Amino acid sequence: MKFLPTRLCFLALLFLISSKLLAADPPNIVFILADDLGIGDVNCYGGARCQIETPNIDALAAAGLRFTDAHPNASFCGPTRRALMTGRYNWRYGATTNNGPWGFCGPRPNTENFTLGKLLQNAGYRTGYVGKWHLGTIMSTLDGKTQGLSNVDFSKPLIHGPNQFGFDNSFILPGSLDMYPYAFARENVWQGEVTAQKGWSAFNRVGPAEKDFEDHEVIETFYREAESFIEKQRSGKPFFLFLSLTAPHTPTSPGKNWRGKSGLGIYGDFVMEVDHSIARINDALKKRGLQDNTLLMFSSDHGPAPYAGNVLEATPGQLQWLEAEGHFSAGPYRGYKFSIYEGGLRVPLIAKWPGVIPAGSTSNALVGLNDMMATFAELTNTMLTSEQGPDSTSFAKLLRNPIADGQRKDLILRSVVSFAIRDGDWKLCVCPGSGTPAGSTVSQGNIPTPEDAWRNALADYDTQLTESTVLQSPFVQLFNLRDDPHEDRNLASINPTRVSSMIRLLQKQISDGRSTPGPQLKNDKNVSIVNLKDRRLPTVVRAPRP
Repeated sequence: MKFLPTRLCFLALLFLISSKLLAADPPNIVFILADDLGIGDVNCYGGARCQIETPNIDALAAAGLRFTDAHPNASFCGPTRRALMTGRYNWRYGATTNNGPWGFCGPRPNTENFTLGKLLQNAGYRTGYVGKWHLGTIMSTLDGKTQGLSNVDFSKPLIHGPNQFGFDNSFILPGSLDMYPYAFARENVWQGEVTAQKGWSAFNRVGPAEKDFEDHEVIETFYREAESFIEKQRSGKPFFLFLSLTAPHTPTSPGKNWRGKSGLGIYGDFVMEVDHSIARINDALKKRGLQDNTLLMFSSDHGPAPYAGNVLEATPGQLQWLEAEGHFSAGPYRGYKFSIYEGGLRVPLIAKWPGVIPAGSTSNALVGLNDMMATFAELTNTMLTSEQGPDSTSFAKLLRNPIADGQRKDLILRSVVSFAIRDGDWKLCVCPGSGTPAGSTVSQGNIPTPEDAWRNALADYDTQLTESTVLQSPFVQLFNLRDDPHEDRNLASINPTRVSSMIRLLQKQISDGRSTPGPQLKNDKNVSIVNLKDRRLPTVVRAPRP
């Protein structure tokens, strides 16, 4: 029985930590989301293959918890943000409504029904959103038609925006930094005089802009707005701040004070300005004495864009030029933004909560950014209904015990056009290549291209393709990420039973309308794993050989 006192002490420690996690006074929560930041752009993940200094993000990891197997649900922007905000996979929603070009994009129906903002409002939080929105807006128009380049009435507030998603305070850019309109909206009200026409480097999309809007000032503006939100908080009421950055997404436009800082060019400078977000938030929290009971989290919406880098014009494949200099934005992984591979889908995720999260800890558990809904619900003692967050699984217990087994065992992922599913260490990609659109510029740098992949898969295939045959080798890819993190060895042909079981798991979670336990739900649209009539796929049906 000599072990009893030690064991009792350990149990008592766990009880104290658990009590704080479920305390009557829940933590303030600040979630920072970078845009197009690769896992290898962060030094505490990239190591010797990262040539950019990220001291603040590294310090956050040293003081908290670093997840090594974290993913968005998609390798590009909008779908990630919808799933993160709602705890529901993006592809379950219907088509965008009121949809205009680029930053004039409209919302998807039902995305505002239950959100992180509404969850935390219901839990008694003051909620704030600062930064890139990209979840859809409805704007007042001059002609009553769909919002676009020439018909928006900027003298009137947004009809639909962050306020409808449960945010008490908001300061947003409607889309990415290279998507017009180039103007901010505060609490759905346009700021300044939107009377100019501007465009930025990368894609040079010229459109409506606030007359004084400058791309290189946007990140600093967001930092000041985030600081202002924190400074206005008063003790006795917790707050939630979602800080959504527009960097290092193109246009690569670091602020004047950051140019030349990295020694790696403007891309490295821009990443360093992203790293500064941690310092600004920490300083604001300390100024108000709020740092001890604040959960601070940092992540990215997906992997790095293959056309981003030190050339201002979007140039497909230029990230590989940085790799030649020893900097690997995707870390040790294959692929980039838009692809089905881990370079587009594995992201940094770091959390700090003094006194609760063990400093300098690491979790290898599988987590998704869509798990924020269930995690925040557990941390705030909020019960979700069976319809709320149907694809969200809490990882709250990992915050107090990072070496524990995570609750999530599988995760559905998407490239631009293809599904993948994780099942433990196994990953099945339902496509023969990188999962990018055929003939698209986004496939450049993501290899193999769809054309090459399908050509190779069809080389020795003698029969006409059907929807069932393309769910088998050689048209799918199966990887064991524990043994092959770079996804070099396709094991589908020698593991047909595992391929079939993972296809069934994917089909079940699609048809059930949820991936968590609970009653069956309906998707807002019909969802197919693969569609041979999809115009974005290569023409692959071929007649039998004579």
